Amino acid sequence: MSLYTSRRRVKSWGPILLALPYSTLSLALDTATIVPSVSSPNCLEYQVVGVCYWLRCTTFGCDVNTSSKVRHYVPDAVVSSYSSTGENPWTEVKLLSPTNPKAQGGGSGTTNNSNENNLAVFKNVDVIGHPGIAAFNAFASGSGYTCAGAGTPYVPNLLSTLDPLGWRHGIPESLYPPSLIPGLREIGSRLALNLWGSVYPRSGFLHQPDDYKASAVTAQRAGDIVTRPGQLHVYQPLLALPSPGYWPAGELRESDPSTGKWQSLTPVLSQSCSVFPHPGPLPQARDGGYSRIAGMDQQAVNDGAIHDDLEPGNR
Repeated sequence: MSLYTSRRRVKSWGPILLALPYSTLSLALDTATIVPSVSSPNCLEYQVVGVCYWLRCTTFGCDVNTSSKVRHYVPDAVVSSYSSTGENPWTEVKLLSPTNPKAQGGGSGTTNNSNENNLAVFKNVDVIGHPGIAAFNAFASGSGYTCAGAGTPYVPNLLSTLDPLGWRHGIPESLYPPSLIPGLREIGSRLALNLWGSVYPRSGFLHQPDDYKASAVTAQRAGDIVTRPGQLHVYQPLLALPSPGYWPAGELRESDPSTGKWQSLTPVLSQSCSVFPHPGPLPQARDGGYSRIAGMDQQAVNDGAIHDDLEPGNR
């Protein structure tokens, strides 16, 4: 899946569709497939949210300028959750996360015994800057003033193979209260019998028999890490700095579309964005590889005469 991160208001899903999961091979995911995925009006959700007034004074007097304030989602990163180490579904970036002495193999189970492979699911996760930022800016500019995102094309923000203590052993997050107390930081609802998993510990292991849901939970965990500074993981924060007239997206929160949404790239390419959990069919990748776009919500003010140098923003 890819994370299409953008701050946005909650959107009603309407009737819930019940469907059985189905199995499919992942798409041959390459940059040529990823870049056109940014042209989704559903994921962009462009909106003018207000007007700002700017008082400008000189020795000759004062005048008031007005500018529009816009918000929309920006595809900051491609987040891939996959079972076999070194097999990122995005073909051009596979070589960024090969096996190493501390991160060998992958897949389900806690030991090499086949009869224990149902104990846990393990997913490697890579968070890499979306390659289609230029294409997105060209597409979004058709709606008017646009916002810049936090991601840099092809630049890794997190490669789980380089974070063996945190991602493979859950150290020290296995001892954090959200990891030990049921009901804290969970994706889904226990009362609604729709619990996909917990955000903590933010590692690659979890107990979840549905492979699609397991990939979604681990993608959410990775997104949770990279959108916060100072975490005990090996990563580079996916955060933009605020500036006059620009309000970048902040921390990604589970099940909250006002902080970010996800767009599926593989095994099925989607033209819509959502948060986890979501209704509808849950396609199972037979090779265990899923890629999603992480979209963050940002806001910016088009203040023309005062801040002509502002870049488009996401919220």
